[in-house]
Amino acid sequence: MNLQEQLCDWVNLSQAYRSASRGKRGRGATAAFEYDLADQMLLLECELRDQTYRPGGYHSFSIHEPKKRLISAAPFRDRVVHHALCNVTTPFFENQFIANSFANRLGKGTHRALDTCQHFARQYRYILQCDVVQFFPSIDHAVLRQTLRQMLPDESVLWLADRILASGEGVLKDEYDMIYFPGDDLFAASRARGLPIGNLTSQWWANCYLNPFDQFVRRELGCKAYLRYVDDFLLFGDDKKQLMTWRNAIMKRLERLRLSLHAGSAHPYPVTNGIPFLGFIIFPQQRRLKPRKGYAFRRKIRHSLKTLDAQTVRASLQAWLNHARYGDTYHLRQSMLAELGLLYG
Repeated sequence: MNLQEQLCDWVNLSQAYRSASRGKRGRGATAAFEYDLADQMLLLECELRDQTYRPGGYHSFSIHEPKKRLISAAPFRDRVVHHALCNVTTPFFENQFIANSFANRLGKGTHRALDTCQHFARQYRYILQCDVVQFFPSIDHAVLRQTLRQMLPDESVLWLADRILASGEGVLKDEYDMIYFPGDDLFAASRARGLPIGNLTSQWWANCYLNPFDQFVRRELGCKAYLRYVDDFLLFGDDKKQLMTWRNAIMKRLERLRLSLHAGSAHPYPVTNGIPFLGFIIFPQQRRLKPRKGYAFRRKIRHSLKTLDAQTVRASLQAWLNHARYGDTYHLRQSMLAELGLLYG
C-alpha cells in the first residue's frame, strides 16, 4: 500500500478527524463540520482519492509571545487533511531526524530540550548559539519539495503537499525581507516561499527542511554536542576557535537552504554566562526563568481574574506552574501565588 492509499484509508481519515477536533468539539467551524459529519468525511475521502481536493483560505492574526508573529489558521476540513497527511508521512520523517531535534515531536519537546542543553553545559566550556532570520517566511518551496521527495518512500502524496504549499504562498510575504544569495538573479524575488505558522504540516516540514543541516552539523562538522528547537540551535565545545570555524561553515551551508543567521549574535561565549533558551536562562548547575516571562504571566493572570471564570484561571495557572517548575523557581512560584491570593494544590 503506497502513501496515497494510506492517506485515503477510512481509518486514517477518522483518526485525523478525531485529532483535529480534540478540545474543539462543539465550537464554530468544528461544530459546522460535525453537523454533516458523514457527508463531510465521505466528500473529503473522494476529493483525496480523485486528487481534486483544494485547500481553503487562511484566517490570520498576530500574537506577541514575546515577539510579534503572524499565525494563520486553516479551515477545519483542511486541518483534518493536514492530520491525515502527517499520520502517514511523519513515521518516515522520524526515522531520519537526529535525536536532538526537539520541536513538535512525540517524546521530545521543550523540557527535554532544556535538560539536554543543561547536560551539555555541564560538559563543555563554550556555546555557539544561533537562530535563523525570519525562518518560516524564508522557507523556499522548491527546496522543501526536493527535501520531502528525498525523505518519503514514494511520491504518491507529493501532489497534496504541493497543494498545501501553494495555499500558503504569500501568507507571510509581508513578514519577509528579501535576501539575495550567491548566484541569484532578479527573478529570485519571485520564488515561492513561506510556511504558514499554525499548520500541523508546517511544524513537521520545518523540521524536514533543516534535517539536512542537522546531518551536516553532526556528520560533517563532527559536533557531538548539538541540539535544535525549530530554528534555534546550539553547538557546544571546549575550543572557541573551533566554534568560530563551525560558525563560518554553518553560514555557508545555510545558504544552500536560502537561509541566513542572525550573525551579530552568533558568537561563542562561556556557558557560565548563562544560556537564554526557551524562556529560561540555563547555567551548568541551575536554571532561572527569564524575568520577563514571570512579569508577562503575572499581567496575564491579573487580567484573567477580571475576565474569566475561576476554573479557567486555575487551569492556566496550573499549566504555568508546571512549566516554571522546570527551573529553580520555587520562591518565584510561592510569591506569585501569595500575591494573587490563590492556593496551589
